[in-house]
Amino acid sequence: MISHVVIGINDFDQAFAFYSAIMDGLGHTLKFCECDTPWSGGWAGWMAPGTPRPLFIVGTPYDGNPAQQGNGQMVALLAPDRNRVDAVYAIALAHGGTCEGAPGLRPHYHPHYYGAYFHDPEGNKIGICCHDAVAQ
Repeated sequence: MISHVVIGINDFDQAFAFYSAIMDGLGHTLKFCECDTPWSGGWAGWMAPGTPRPLFIVGTPYDGNPAQQGNGQMVALLAPDRNRVDAVYAIALAHGGTCEGAPGLRPHYHPHYYGAYFHDPEGNKIGICCHDAVAQ
């Protein structure tokens, strides 16, 4: 359904370090990194191993204007289990992210939804979630 998601950023080096740690925590691999292109101050994209899509991309805006986060906008990344939600949330906070909701069950979404939320250093809201029940 989704080809790629792009998060607009202003400080490529800071964003690349932050999202590299997040993507490593989720087991995703870097597909490309162009630190300085003729049209941009940099962009990079990650993917799940063994699949070309969807891509998660961070980059400076194509039009040259500053990136701005949107109120009510969020990208939620899927984690394979609840422990990974906890770990990636901790990675985000250790790399300059700010808490928007600590890891935990959110049964108002559905009985097994386990998620955490944070803002990246530029204010973009990111979620990490797992939809699976814990094995009994």
